[in-house]
Amino acid sequence: MKRREFITLVGGAAASWPLPARAQQSELMRRIGVLMSGGASDPERQFWLAAFLQGLQQLGWSEGRNVRIDTRWATGNADLYRTYATELVALAPDVILATASPTVAALQIATRTVPIVFAQAVDPVGGGFVDSLARPGGNITGFTLFEYGMSGKWLEVLKEIAPRVTRAAVLREAAIAAGTGQFGAIQSVAPLVGVEVSPVNVRDPSEIERDVTAFARTANGGLIVTASPLANVHRGLIITLAARHKLPAVYGARYHAADGGLVSYGPDVADQYRRAAGYVDRILKGEKAADLPVQAPTKYQLVINMKTARALGLDVPPSLLARADEVIE
Repeated sequence: MKRREFITLVGGAAASWPLPARAQQSELMRRIGVLMSGGASDPERQFWLAAFLQGLQQLGWSEGRNVRIDTRWATGNADLYRTYATELVALAPDVILATASPTVAALQIATRTVPIVFAQAVDPVGGGFVDSLARPGGNITGFTLFEYGMSGKWLEVLKEIAPRVTRAAVLREAAIAAGTGQFGAIQSVAPLVGVEVSPVNVRDPSEIERDVTAFARTANGGLIVTASPLANVHRGLIITLAARHKLPAVYGARYHAADGGLVSYGPDVADQYRRAAGYVDRILKGEKAADLPVQAPTKYQLVINMKTARALGLDVPPSLLARADEVIE
């Protein structure tokens, strides 16, 4: 089933419940808040939310029948993280689904009692969200996006697909801890593969365009786009700049490659949202977030866009193609 069809199917399920039935079940209604880091117009984030709703439905929760879901879309805006976190907590939900680390941080400020389940936070211990992965200890738990050490894999993939690269600009969100952590992991691998790395901040489109353009003036360069809400919000611009300046680029999620990026390696994010639905279900049935261990991803995806590779004049090594989970022609 195509993603658009999947989103439409899940999104329309609640509408199939007759109004009288909804009224009859009103006394049993539970409430879930959802704080998404991106925008509602982003089809990939709609797909993630649909995966979460599908997971809930498989566990017996249907919006409009026995659960109400209040969703806010922060579009990568720090002010909106705080505003919407406060709004959702004021609605007195039974549990809140958070997406990336900035949404978790905003919700943590807004409440220390409402259970929060995150779907893709990076370094929740370092971020102060949980006491430990095995025993979160507070009102927050969920699913990590990856360990910082995995970030070094992006540089290895970049060197493998584009052996001439000797310089890499690392696009990161410096305002969040994950931006520093990911860059540090990449930096530690750089001497081993013979690549010099330098950070590029992703605060706003003009800064991204200026810095990437300046970086591209010297030969043998490539890009690594680390995982962050702003890198996702601005991914169209980043992919366009990489193509314009003939820069091989590695990204952290499948949708980057699907949108025209050269190659991506990272966890199956939709699967994280399905698994998060399981934790939300357990909390709604009486378990405590403090007792649910933080879990790592179980599925990773290597995706190669061959059209982009050809446009860059790259011959993708057979060994890399053999390891790919998906090859986009």
